[in-house]
Amino acid sequence: MSNKIIILSGDPNSINSEIIYKSWKRLNMDQKKKIFLISNFELLKQQFSILRYSIKLIKIKNIDDKIITNNLKILDIPLKFDDPFKVSFKTSSIFIKKALNLAHDLALKGDVKGIINCPINKKLLKKKNYGITEYLAAKCKIKNSSEVMLIKSKNFSVLPITTHINLKDVSRKINLKKIIKKILTFNSWFKLNYKRYPRIGVLGLNPHNAELVKSSEESKIIVPSIKKLQKKGLKITGPLVSDTVFINEYRKYDVIVGMYHDQVLTPFKTIFKFDAINITLGIKYLRLSPDHGVAENIMRKKVADHTSLSRCINFLEKYQ
Repeated sequence: MSNKIIILSGDPNSINSEIIYKSWKRLNMDQKKKIFLISNFELLKQQFSILRYSIKLIKIKNIDDKIITNNLKILDIPLKFDDPFKVSFKTSSIFIKKALNLAHDLALKGDVKGIINCPINKKLLKKKNYGITEYLAAKCKIKNSSEVMLIKSKNFSVLPITTHINLKDVSRKINLKKIIKKILTFNSWFKLNYKRYPRIGVLGLNPHNAELVKSSEESKIIVPSIKKLQKKGLKITGPLVSDTVFINEYRKYDVIVGMYHDQVLTPFKTIFKFDAINITLGIKYLRLSPDHGVAENIMRKKVADHTSLSRCINFLEKYQ
């Protein structure tokens, strides 16, 4: 496998140039040679100038070109702007989609270890309840909902069955097949990379698991899913009660599976803060991103935490 790492600079109106700079400055020379950044050369140059950051940039046309340099290599995507930190929504949307499509094409060639996208405002994708996980799954023609959003710290992860949908829609969007497919995707990935079966805990959907009454989602969907997976040999337990599991019980598991996004991400981020990464499993390549948003409220203030992006780079570099 190639050791090349593709990073997308992500949303222009963000803290991304700051976390890219802070992460880059902490890399050694060998690591820097592996990284290719999909961005707009002039945008990054001007943002670094405003922030008074000094990094040597070099514009390249192809990651296969034999360029021996420790400078930050930029695969240039066209972008028109007047203020580098106030790029229009329409222009940003076109830029983001072109960058994602290029990263997707490069990853499919098998010449890179994987791609990392810096934070992106999901509204730029112009589709309701749609994030980067869903965008790349669609690009990879994944139609059976087997793709997985995994939020991972060093020794613990969380996995939401549904991702970017409204709470009122969660109940009708979870079903036995979806739960089984996503957990099997994670189980196969974990076993391949860690050489053992993961310990999986599954949360119920309702407070107190709706006391497991017959009409509840727990009784009709979640418990049958767990039983079927147990028959397949998985080390899986549940349904666990979500209001207490993150006090101490989560430590018994490699992953906690929740039914919706904030059910697992809110407690996870409370515990691990920026010491985590977002991984998309079940598509045709490995995709990672920092586990935080664009943070426009602190843009240009030079106080952004680069930890999550640095974790993404280190994880992908060591990935087999």
